[in-house]
Amino acid sequence: MLINKYLWIVDTLRRYGALTLAQINEKWQASNVSDGNPLPRRTFMTYRNSIEEMFNINIMCNRVTYEYYIEDIPGTHGVYLLDWMLDSMSLSTSLQGAKDVASRIMLENVPSAREHLSLLIDALKQNLAIKFSYKSYTRAGVSTGIVIEPYFVKIFKQVWYVIGYNVKDGKIKTYALDRMKKLTIVADHHFDLPPKFSAHEFFKDCYGITTNNNEPKLIKLRVSSVQAKYLRALPLHASQHETVYAGGTSVFSYRMRITYDLREKILSMGSNVEVMSPPELKTQIKDELRRTLEQYE
Repeated sequence: MLINKYLWIVDTLRRYGALTLAQINEKWQASNVSDGNPLPRRTFMTYRNSIEEMFNINIMCNRVTYEYYIEDIPGTHGVYLLDWMLDSMSLSTSLQGAKDVASRIMLENVPSAREHLSLLIDALKQNLAIKFSYKSYTRAGVSTGIVIEPYFVKIFKQVWYVIGYNVKDGKIKTYALDRMKKLTIVADHHFDLPPKFSAHEFFKDCYGITTNNNEPKLIKLRVSSVQAKYLRALPLHASQHETVYAGGTSVFSYRMRITYDLREKILSMGSNVEVMSPPELKTQIKDELRRTLEQYE
């Protein structure tokens, strides 16, 4: 696939910093994306232009050393996206020819990516609206003829979501791709993103995919020494700050909105976590635990 060749070039230049075309060619022929064939200069230039168009990554050439390198990628989110694509390529490459050990490789299922993600990304690239039917888990029937202007997509817990402006309701809403049916692009409905709109800013104060208009709160969680290791390895939020106390316990502080996803995450930690503040979050967790215990009485 061409996209694997594009990502190989990007990954190679990121790892080595700067390479001449001869050096790139040497590594290219030794890789599994080339089938042992050389990379002609004309083909490299075509791939270079495609990489810029597809990923907004500029491969520059030092006119003194004739070395190619990747121009700095603006924004933290752009770096995260590139890292995610390179990780995906690395996984794909590792799994090639792995049929003999297929029964020993366990993967997570992401069905929403197979059916709708490609079409949705086409709509994002062209700033075109999409139309679909939707089966919400909180409603009995199916909502039909929903039209939104898709602003961005996000993956959370193996589900892809699209966040966009619902034309009928006049609100920004979130939809899970795996609950969509009959998704189509509305070719005659072009839109422009609101000025200064940022996908990163939209979820900046939230954990997960749910959000609200409430003010962010200072949240403090006291966790066990074992749970602390998990939070250090995979922080809940960019605002995470840890204070270690005697006895092995740690207090993790955050600046976030109180949302459904955050409450679910805290509850999933069980007895390894205690909400210290704010009081309203502590009350919400206690009430949910009380209702859960009542189920077993």
